[in-house]
Amino acid sequence: MDLSHLRELIVQYGYLAVFVGAVVEGETLLVLAGIAAQLGSLDLLWVMLIAAGGAFAGDQFWFAAGRWHGRPMRARFPRIRTQAARVEGLIERHGTWLSLGVRFMYGLRMVGSVVLGMSRVSHLRFIALNLLGAAIWAVLVGGAGFLFGHAVELMFQDAARYQVWLLPAAAGAGLAVWLWQRFRKRAGPARGGE
Repeated sequence: MDLSHLRELIVQYGYLAVFVGAVVEGETLLVLAGIAAQLGSLDLLWVMLIAAGGAFAGDQFWFAAGRWHGRPMRARFPRIRTQAARVEGLIERHGTWLSLGVRFMYGLRMVGSVVLGMSRVSHLRFIALNLLGAAIWAVLVGGAGFLFGHAVELMFQDAARYQVWLLPAAAGAGLAVWLWQRFRKRAGPARGGE
């Protein structure tokens, strides 16, 4: 795959990938989109707007799921049950900050929104805080990717030669971290039971 073909794919599907990734906790995709914006394949403003919209939509969906189906979901899925217990105590003490920052809690974003939906947090209050939190998240994470892309460009004066490898390498690194975390999560209970 040459650089022009990779760039075409990014231009054609990049914004869709940003939206889908933001709906399902896509920090890695948003960082990569920020890098692509620095390299001129995407527009940073659109990346941030689309990421904020996807993050907002995803959290609203999970909040609504918690509001209308939270109790049966909690009874059916053990992961929700265990993580919900951690989040419920926080809601009692810090409901506003939790509603605003739930997307920054890696691994608890979806469950946090479900639990917030099951709580007494009003729907309108969650909408306002979720919108603000999504905007902050998109700017911080997308901006970090943009700055990272700029730093890489400064480090390599002949960056065009390396761009074809930069995005796949960053995607591979993100996948490796995700797989390692999943492995640790699954291996954790087995080690504790020995």
